[in-house]
Amino acid sequence: MANPFDPVERPEHYASGAIECIEAIEAQLTPEEYRGFLKGNVAKYLWREKLKGATQSLEKARWYLDALIKLDKASETTTGVDITECKDGFCPMPDIRYDEPLSGGNSPDYIVFPPIT
Repeated sequence: MANPFDPVERPEHYASGAIECIEAIEAQLTPEEYRGFLKGNVAKYLWREKLKGATQSLEKARWYLDALIKLDKASETTTGVDITECKDGFCPMPDIRYDEPLSGGNSPDYIVFPPIT
């Protein structure tokens, strides 16, 4: 019988229960937190690939990057936000007010924002 586990796609130590660890992590995080989790893991595996894991670390980085891409594509279809329109890595969030700061304060480094109403 073939082994149902794979060190990159489905590691045994993360997939031996009723649900996979990654599913439990996603369930307890907000969508934005989960995106950050995926991006952090991509960075981690790329960072360490020469010191630990070599090609397998690159494959794991790719797995997390693929999961991030899948998440973004799903988000585009449900929110209507096209992430390709983001500029300089900044994507405006829906339902967030973006106000210009008010002049004032005690120093040039002090910025006052209007109250949110």
